[in-house]
Amino acid sequence: MPDVKGMDHRAVNAFLRGTDGDCTLTGCCGQRFIAAGMSGKHIRIEGVPGNALGAYLNGGTITVMGNAQDAVGDTMNAGRIVVHGSIGDAAGYAMRGGEIFVRGDAGYRAGIHMKAYREKSPLLVIGGTAGSFLGEYQAGGTIIVLGLDSDKKIVSFFPCTGMHGGKMFLRSDCRDIAFPSQVTARAADDTDRADLRKHLHDYCAVFGLDPKDVLDTPFTVVTPDSSNPYQQMYVAN
Repeated sequence: MPDVKGMDHRAVNAFLRGTDGDCTLTGCCGQRFIAAGMSGKHIRIEGVPGNALGAYLNGGTITVMGNAQDAVGDTMNAGRIVVHGSIGDAAGYAMRGGEIFVRGDAGYRAGIHMKAYREKSPLLVIGGTAGSFLGEYQAGGTIIVLGLDSDKKIVSFFPCTGMHGGKMFLRSDCRDIAFPSQVTARAADDTDRADLRKHLHDYCAVFGLDPKDVLDTPFTVVTPDSSNPYQQMYVAN
């Protein structure tokens, strides 16, 4: 259980590459790029990792016992990142596989450029609320925001801007949310709720939540409905 306080990210990652199996890092304080590009590791982090935690992650599991900063799971390909606190901006940027589970809130532009790739379909679950530009240019995969333990709006301004693929589930009736014209927002039906149960099974197990309590409320499903979402943003008719 090494204390990495004062170590730079190169030293931390060199240590991780030289270990097999499970590993716990204590004293983490802002080191960037932890576990970038790694696979087959099971890493527990006590402290606050810096930007780009698990960037290009290709398998294994990273568990953060507190908060994490920006760009968690940037372009990740496989594996799972679990954050027991909140995260900064641009989580899951261009991720094309794997899962990011966040118990708390997310900052701006979570899920930006998220995409599916062949058999891979990424999943981002945010337990609290999300900031502006959630799912910006989303091209694939699934984003779920649960708004647990919060009186704030489930998502801030401009969600789904430029969205042209994938699906978003918001645990709210979303009457107070303004969606762009290139998406459809509707109440979840029984088929949607069956999908949600599958997506949330592991999330609820990780954080000790009762799936019935999480699902027993209105959800809104958001999907793109235009073959050319950018035309409506930039072309005057």
